[in-house]
Amino acid sequence: MRYVSTRGGGEPQRFTDTLLEGLAPDGGLFVPESQERVTEEELAAMRTMNYRDLAFALVSRFMDDLPGADLRALIDRTYTAEVFRDKDITPLRTLEPGLHLLGLANGPTLAFKDLAMQLLGGLFEYVLAKRGDALNILGATSGDTGSAAEYAMRGRRGIRVFMLSPHQRMSPFQTAQMFSLTDPNIFNIAVRGVFDDCQDIVKAVSGDPHFKSAYRIGTINSINWARVAAQVVYYFRGYFAATGFAKDANSKSVDFAVPSGNFGNIFAGYVARRMGLPIRRLIVATNENNVLDEFFRTGRYRARKSSEVVETSSPSMDISKASNFERYVYDLVGRDGNKVADLWDRLEAQGMFDLAGTEYFSRVPESGFVSGTSTHRDRLDTIRRVWREYGVMIDTHTADGVKVGLDYRSAGVPLLCLETALPAKFDAAIREALGRDPERPAGYENIETLPQCFVVMDADLQAIKAYIAERCRA
Repeated sequence: MRYVSTRGGGEPQRFTDTLLEGLAPDGGLFVPESQERVTEEELAAMRTMNYRDLAFALVSRFMDDLPGADLRALIDRTYTAEVFRDKDITPLRTLEPGLHLLGLANGPTLAFKDLAMQLLGGLFEYVLAKRGDALNILGATSGDTGSAAEYAMRGRRGIRVFMLSPHQRMSPFQTAQMFSLTDPNIFNIAVRGVFDDCQDIVKAVSGDPHFKSAYRIGTINSINWARVAAQVVYYFRGYFAATGFAKDANSKSVDFAVPSGNFGNIFAGYVARRMGLPIRRLIVATNENNVLDEFFRTGRYRARKSSEVVETSSPSMDISKASNFERYVYDLVGRDGNKVADLWDRLEAQGMFDLAGTEYFSRVPESGFVSGTSTHRDRLDTIRRVWREYGVMIDTHTADGVKVGLDYRSAGVPLLCLETALPAKFDAAIREALGRDPERPAGYENIETLPQCFVVMDADLQAIKAYIAERCRA
């Protein structure tokens, strides 16, 4: 399997090279050169697999320059009941016939990002050790990516993590998860601004070949294809859990509802659908920062200015530029890298591009995407409804997914709503909705009282580069 840039530049690369690079040299995102497909026979065989076997069967297709035995060992060490607090790793909970929650938030940081990040930590350490190399990971987070990355990378040989987050815009629990880590290879930078300011700095650093090379800069955000590949697994697993694990189970179509900010999670579902998984609809659920919903409804993709990004009660989705969206647009325009480069030049210059009325936008329905927006009132009402009717407490992001998913629910088609975080991470909103605190898993009871280690900086590219350089030279 070789990987190419969404903007058409450079030569195809092996997976292990893209793993350490992050962005392609031309500023694009790496995607597989060819589309993977599973046969009906392979799909039937996968139904009977446990999570680790399924992960190897799928992920190895994208990472075929790694020795199979070594990749298998990494996967076996990653997906355990000890790490994810459940032998099924991603347990399916049925609320009523045809309506399900797929539990993705049982890992160390209580968010779905752990499912890919824990594997990514092992992959980074393995490849770096083989090459006798080191890596300085630069990332941006709106809440969950940062803690998942840091918990996956803490203490690993040859790796430092520099994580940018919007100052005072994460929940207290999310903030404490990141800033209470004291491992010497973890550096937290709270940026005065919004998530998109952080993400823009990461992209600018990644786009500086001299600095990137001199300080061995890599990325762990969802622009890294390894994260997408790892997330494909739980779409297959969720599908089998909803339709039956027996080899001869009925291969009916299902819908997935996914809270969406940076488009990485639901893009993994799109990849699974392209591989042949019988997914009818991929339901994009946005919050008040509804850039993606606007595109899927109108064809217009308009990035918001930092001043326009609304601070919401589902903060991990407070994003105005969805990085992984470029991968989807690459497919929409017929995998024409020059066309993608032109659209992103337009986005940079004008803040938007519009595909309405084009042959490209007419292809959206066949890709399975529909979308909707959930507001603060919607998510509180949904939290109350799910608690009242099913006795299940969900967080604000999952509530956005459930709300929009139910708007599109069809009789006879199973609906799987992705539970992307646990309610313990957003206790203020839970108290507002239900008048009570959410329960916390053991070990997280007083996390906000722990000492915190971080620096506050302006959204100043040169200052942040200097901060990174100084610590890399130490």
